[in-house]
Amino acid sequence: MNYTEAIAYIEDIPKFTKKNKPENTLEMVRRLGHPERKMKVIHVAGTNGKGSVCAFLSSILTGAGKRTGLFTSPHLVDITERFQINGEQVRQDVFAEAFTRVKQVVDEMIADGYAHPAYFELLFGVGLLVCEREQVEYLVMETGLGGRLDATNLVEHPIVTVLTSISMDHMEYLGNTIEEIAGEKAGIIKEGVPVIYDGRVPEVERIILKEAAKKHAKAYPYYADMTEILDKTDKSIDFILNYKYDDGMGRACVSSMKITVPYLAEYQLVNSSLAVLAMRAVDPDGRVSDDEIAEAILRTRWQGRMETVMPGVVLDGAHNADGIREFIRTVVSVQERMDVSLLFSAVSDKEYEKMICEICEEAHFSRVTVTQVGGARIVPAEQLAEVFRKYTKAPVTAYGDVGEAFEAALAGRGDGMLFCAGSLYLVGELKAVLGRTRA
Repeated sequence: MNYTEAIAYIEDIPKFTKKNKPENTLEMVRRLGHPERKMKVIHVAGTNGKGSVCAFLSSILTGAGKRTGLFTSPHLVDITERFQINGEQVRQDVFAEAFTRVKQVVDEMIADGYAHPAYFELLFGVGLLVCEREQVEYLVMETGLGGRLDATNLVEHPIVTVLTSISMDHMEYLGNTIEEIAGEKAGIIKEGVPVIYDGRVPEVERIILKEAAKKHAKAYPYYADMTEILDKTDKSIDFILNYKYDDGMGRACVSSMKITVPYLAEYQLVNSSLAVLAMRAVDPDGRVSDDEIAEAILRTRWQGRMETVMPGVVLDGAHNADGIREFIRTVVSVQERMDVSLLFSAVSDKEYEKMICEICEEAHFSRVTVTQVGGARIVPAEQLAEVFRKYTKAPVTAYGDVGEAFEAALAGRGDGMLFCAGSLYLVGELKAVLGRTRA
């Protein structure tokens, strides 16, 4: 199949299949020849920050001269965004070649009575084949949903696992309490494999440490007091990270390094710090120096997470409670120095009125523009506008077309900063708008 045919087939998958038991995905990967066993896998799970941690790690390993694959989700515009080799999105022909092989295996499985892989399961198989074809040494891999039952969790022997910030999200799949959700995420911890984790929430930390002890896995936490902010601008944050690590000879070492993270959101301090701790678990004897790691973090770019796409314009895909809190925190820090305006949209299965209420309680916008995204999950722009008018005195305008909304928001921001937030669907559509503008 060519790329267009492959995409058409993949986009039809939700119509005729659902998430399967892990054994079904394992059979697919077995028939593909277990390509994951030929790579050193770093496995990352969590509620927020997974993609950013993966991006930082990919940048560090690539900068260190390691051939590195990156498998993440979701994509914003093009499905090939999910697959990167040494920081570069894979070509469409490479994707199509890998898909054709996976499709052959899927047809054989169906003939033998197995279920068709779900959307993410099939893309996981494609990602493994892409990385095998490209002869990667390291694969940095993000879970899709949860951890314990995620397709990616069939990797038997990762070299390190990472658990980012864990909070309430996807409760219909993962559980109704923070402890239940943490238990699902901690399901990626493997026997004897070091785990790096965000230890700032005690009830989450207890679950992680319990699972780590059960699996005889050394656990290395990130705590808030390990970082000290030196300076902040509208584009970056300078900070000091103080951390302990094992040198591989059983000796505890202490290190302090200065890092500049190229984002204005403080949560990227956490994500970059988790990446540093994971790298030290991968490279305990320090063959990759602190300076090389810091330089790689400075070069890291990750789409849609407090991403500055043009001067004074920031895209953020925050769409759950924890993400919105961090978004608000960043906006509040900026509004102390300049006017801020907002372009917002959300989808129907998110608690968008609660999101809007929380945003308006603390963030003070000079103007608000709303639009609509999400296909079948769409919330009409005027409906979102009416909700905003309940909670803010700022002028609120609604546009059904994302491009028109963006143009209006740009024209109205003046010398201030425009934040575009509420949904990854919005970020994806804005990316497409910007791509057409720059073409």
